[in-house]
Amino acid sequence: MRRFLPLLAPVLAVLAFAPLSAMAAQAPKPPVVVELFTAQGCSSCRAANTHLAELADDPGVLALTFAVDYWDYLGWRDTFAQPVFAERQKAYARKLAVREVYTPQVVIDGRYQTGGVRADKVDALVAEAAKAPRNAPDMLFMLNGRIAVGSGPVPRGGADVWLIRYDPRAVEITPKKGDNRGEAVVHKNVVRQVARLGSWYGRPSAYKPPKAIEDGLKTVVIVQGAKGGRILGVLAEKAS
Repeated sequence: MRRFLPLLAPVLAVLAFAPLSAMAAQAPKPPVVVELFTAQGCSSCRAANTHLAELADDPGVLALTFAVDYWDYLGWRDTFAQPVFAERQKAYARKLAVREVYTPQVVIDGRYQTGGVRADKVDALVAEAAKAPRNAPDMLFMLNGRIAVGSGPVPRGGADVWLIRYDPRAVEITPKKGDNRGEAVVHKNVVRQVARLGSWYGRPSAYKPPKAIEDGLKTVVIVQGAKGGRILGVLAEKAS
């Protein structure tokens, strides 16, 4: 069991960490993180959106939809896109030696990437990632609202701690312009908020998350190698 910093008062620390200690040996393997980079103005993205929605039903997968804005110039302004999402994709492109960003692109666990139109390839990479060994740090939502990450192996250059909030519903948008004009585009697990909480260098640390920008979002925390590296650990907020 990796130890956390004593960031709470003694009584609260016991209450917060005792259940985690008892369950550590039975902790489930972190889910495979599947990130789809898509756009409402991308004519080939609808099938990829559908496949990601199917993957979202797998309890061993954390499926996330990141809408990018670089196709907005074609006539339709993506209603979910944020510049930070395209920056995340560019970081993956540099790490995975992809010449340029594109849609639909799927990144699996920060380890592999493939075109989102290739559902069979996506499934094969998800299965491969599920078999890969993990030595994830212990992670916990603390009683004082902070997020704790314990000690553990860290890649060269350290790691980043990301907070991601997403809408778990299936959301339908019908663009009025562009390549998908008049066609319903359905998204699932649309990311609405991303925040880098800080760096992690393998030592117990705690991070303060920002407030949610809207109601009804699910929260996950991801620890991954710095600047778009492989994903090391995932902490999902339990449904109330």
